[in-house]
Amino acid sequence: MEPRSYDEAQEIADHLRSFRTVVVNLQRVRNDQALRIIDFLSGTVYALSGGISKVGGNIFLCTPDTVEIQGSISEILADEHEYNRMR
Repeated sequence: MEPRSYDEAQEIADHLRSFRTVVVNLQRVRNDQALRIIDFLSGTVYALSGGISKVGGNIFLCTPDTVEIQGSISEILADEHEYNRMR
């Protein structure tokens, strides 16, 4: 999802409550709005025993408790860099 304002944070939370994983791209909102959205979603995932992870510049992965995330974006990027270097 690409929210344009804080008002859309509840819609993202509703997806999490429905046990859906959400990728949230905050690149199109002002920094103050992005911080408010992340604060709201952090509380939501905590209440749902879920998780939130930063996967890129202003891009976050929000997961319900039924989803387990393994690895990290830095590991993926390092592997890709090593692969491209060997080519």
